[in-house]
Amino acid sequence: MEDERSFSDIRGGRLALQRRYYSPSCREFCLSCPRLSLRSLTAVTCTVWLAAYGLFTLCENSMILSAAIFITLLGLLGYLHFVKIDQETLLIIDSLGIQMTSSYASGKESTTFIEMGKVKDIVINEAIYMKVIYYLCILLKDPVEPHGISQVVPVFQSAKPRLDCLIEVYRSCQEILAHQKATSTSP
Repeated sequence: MEDERSFSDIRGGRLALQRRYYSPSCREFCLSCPRLSLRSLTAVTCTVWLAAYGLFTLCENSMILSAAIFITLLGLLGYLHFVKIDQETLLIIDSLGIQMTSSYASGKESTTFIEMGKVKDIVINEAIYMKVIYYLCILLKDPVEPHGISQVVPVFQSAKPRLDCLIEVYRSCQEILAHQKATSTSP
């Protein structure tokens, strides 16, 4: 079963949450951000090139124009490859673990996998970021102290969805964690 709902991020931008239910023990959440705006890209490029042209008219050195074009292209490629994330995915399987995938605008993907045996809980935490924001995070068990937490792993770091979206993902994750605990304790 699959469904899609629209939510907003902490800045008011539009986000799309796709939920895929494969089984009672396996679910996937895909949070998509809007694509790169051609208007903002054009504005930044024109600003850099106009500043370079102004320097060129003052210095009469053509290297300034060449450098501006080169720096703009390198900056754009770096932004698309390392910064702009189009989609973040959380896949949770109760018998295996949790996989988080970030898909960049350039097509590059970054994947992190956490074994279910290391997961203590999934919670919604709050932070102060000029205002109070909420984020979903995975609490990892401390291998030395059984009741301790060794690490907090935030989920959906780039999209920064609002609380209503996080609550939907949280409830579904808690259902799977409860299912996993029930199946692991039964003989």
